[in-house]
Amino acid sequence: MKICFPFIAQPHQTFHALPIALELARRHDDAEVHIAAAAPAHLSFLRHIARLYYPDAHPVIEPLGLPSLVGRRIARPAQAIAPKLLALLYNVRYFSSFDALVVPERTTLILKHILKRPRFIWTRHGAGDRASGFQQKISQFDFVLMAGGKIEQRLQEEHVISAGHYATGVYAKFDLVQRMPHPRPFLNGRPTILYNPHFRQGLSSWPVWGRHVLNFFAAHSRYNLIFAPHIRLFYPPRRDKCAAFKPYEGLDHMRIDLGSLAAADMTYTLGADLYLGDVSSQVAEFLTRPRPCLFFNAHKIDWRGTEDFRFWTLGPVIEDIEDLEAGLNEAFRTHDNYRERQAVYIHDTFGDLDGPTAPRGADAIMAYLRSEIPPSAAIAPRIGHSAPSSPAQASDRR
Repeated sequence: MKICFPFIAQPHQTFHALPIALELARRHDDAEVHIAAAAPAHLSFLRHIARLYYPDAHPVIEPLGLPSLVGRRIARPAQAIAPKLLALLYNVRYFSSFDALVVPERTTLILKHILKRPRFIWTRHGAGDRASGFQQKISQFDFVLMAGGKIEQRLQEEHVISAGHYATGVYAKFDLVQRMPHPRPFLNGRPTILYNPHFRQGLSSWPVWGRHVLNFFAAHSRYNLIFAPHIRLFYPPRRDKCAAFKPYEGLDHMRIDLGSLAAADMTYTLGADLYLGDVSSQVAEFLTRPRPCLFFNAHKIDWRGTEDFRFWTLGPVIEDIEDLEAGLNEAFRTHDNYRERQAVYIHDTFGDLDGPTAPRGADAIMAYLRSEIPPSAAIAPRIGHSAPSSPAQASDRR
């Protein structure tokens, strides 16, 4: 089986698919695994993470072809990915040589209208509740890997997956995170707040409240603050974008991170004491160890009773930025009221957190590719049903 893992989106998505590629290369002699990206910086990142995860796995890691002008442009240090559609369409012939394409994003589905041979397999990235993760477009994938029962149930209810074409209990990012060092962001004994706004303008708290939040914490020495927004909010994090945050330089209780490795590898979600955000799915990763949360409803969305905002039931929600200080106090004071609800949410999202899952994902892919199930069939039982180990447990052991 010749299997390609193309990485065409921001590097944070790498964590959700690369461990599965490395497990395929290590566990299955009949799998020829290729890992591909367009930008030199992204290829270097892939090689670094691959060595960290499994030094003895030897997939082919290679560049995607691009027009020379584009190639020169993305070689600049501040630019990490090529235009996604260009990277896909310029490499159609390359992709046509594979039995399967395994991706963490959905843009690659455009090739489904061009190529007949490869099976299209989705690893997903993130484990949030918003409707974007359960769209009908997902039904175009031949096989889907997912975390726990919450996601499986919703995808079934939306009629976008069918038996034999998906596997549960796979969240490969946790496997990789456990192999990475995660130094504590601060050592001063103060509670650390992680502010993690999303990039979607109509949902994000950043455009309307973000500067107020930073100024609040700059003026208060009671807390540490990590400002680590969704990587797409300021992507790519160029020097001119960082310049806007110069007023906060030199404050030893604040860290501004617009998109480093630490913003993607769970260093902050493992190291913070309270999650402050709006609709980012990183709250699910934060809650692998239950802790206080405070949510911003900056756009006064009518959210109660909707599955898309189930995570807002895991802590207080405020609709006025003037309530920030009171909301923080309430989140810490009332956390015991939410602890059991958070534990149920994490079980529903990831299962029992009882072991590595990238091997399960690799084996499920091979079982599907070896089967006689055609892309349009739906006749086999599902593969796998347990879930990943907690990176928080690994952090506690260090």
